[in-house]
Amino acid sequence: MLMPNKIFQLVLGAIILLSLIHPSDASAQGPGPEIEPDNGAVVCMPDVYLATPDDCMPSGPSTFLTEMAKLGLTFPPRLLPAFKPDPSLTKLPYYYFHLEEDVVPMVSGPGGSNTGQSFLPGFVYVSYVDRVDTGKGIYYMLQNGGWIPGKGARVSEISAFQGLQFFSTPQNAFGWPFEYIPVKKAPGYNTAETGTYLNPFIDIIQIYDTKNVDGADWNMIGPNQWVEARKVAVVFPKPIPPEGVTGNRWIDVNLAEQTLAVYDNYELVFATVIASGLEPFWTKPGLFQIYLKKETETMRNSDPTDFYYLDNVPWTMYFDKARALHGAYWRTRFGYPQSHGCVNLSVGDSHWLFNWAHEGDFVYVHDPSGQTPTDPALYHDWAY
Repeated sequence: MLMPNKIFQLVLGAIILLSLIHPSDASAQGPGPEIEPDNGAVVCMPDVYLATPDDCMPSGPSTFLTEMAKLGLTFPPRLLPAFKPDPSLTKLPYYYFHLEEDVVPMVSGPGGSNTGQSFLPGFVYVSYVDRVDTGKGIYYMLQNGGWIPGKGARVSEISAFQGLQFFSTPQNAFGWPFEYIPVKKAPGYNTAETGTYLNPFIDIIQIYDTKNVDGADWNMIGPNQWVEARKVAVVFPKPIPPEGVTGNRWIDVNLAEQTLAVYDNYELVFATVIASGLEPFWTKPGLFQIYLKKETETMRNSDPTDFYYLDNVPWTMYFDKARALHGAYWRTRFGYPQSHGCVNLSVGDSHWLFNWAHEGDFVYVHDPSGQTPTDPALYHDWAY
């Protein structure tokens, strides 16, 4: 949902109305300040004047309109040249079960004896093909034919969030709020609110200016409309290949903003929100290339102090050793670091990216804030 433009029209109408009040109307109300004699200048019609015209003076509403136009804000506002991807990309042919943090044994069948194999306590998700209630317990049949007791919970909700496809590169930065946040009339924590709130991952906003007030950055999303920048995942369109990229296709991963942008033929074609590595499992900055694509992957770590097992991870694209771009069916929210080093996307977004990407495509990972360390010694070879 794009921000409504009704407020822009109201503001513009009010400014133009005020500019049309004749000085004689004001003097009819009683004595007032002396009116400056006419100097012969003709005031321009209310419009945007990026260059000073020769035949009129661009003042009043024109000054305001021109200032907004320099920021990329038009009346009515220019819509993003974007559309939602195919919703069928969010569908998965698997059912998942999240094991509780305990030793979960494999059994010979529903109510059967232990096989001697088990899942260690940790972050464990398995996919199953059958579920049986014996009356004395629930059991799940895994894809390999093994069975486990139902110690955990079925994954009943997988995020249906999807980013945006673009048919041209937008002129302004844009983004998704990942919290429910108020819109302020001016930048700053103590400024008045407009009464409007942004809904996380539903509203999509364009950003026309940024100011630092009260020690925080604030994004201007319209006339007298500001939001706290740290609560918005922002894409700054830049259809210029990063240094080292050859060709006209690349993926841009912005760790500071937690966003991903895809460029093809020097145009932005897709953008979305991600979840990257959380300290001390950062996603390593650098320029990489996708070296392996797999429609599904089982990701595991056998370390008992940090055990994880993730069955049928969809749409996986490896680019830095074990670090990959992939769908994360276990995540319901994106926009902040959460992973063990991989770039997590929603299922639908990873599916779109998998369909677009080729092995050999460049992946540019960067942190404009400079907070992600770059020392290679801090990065291990495994991730999820």
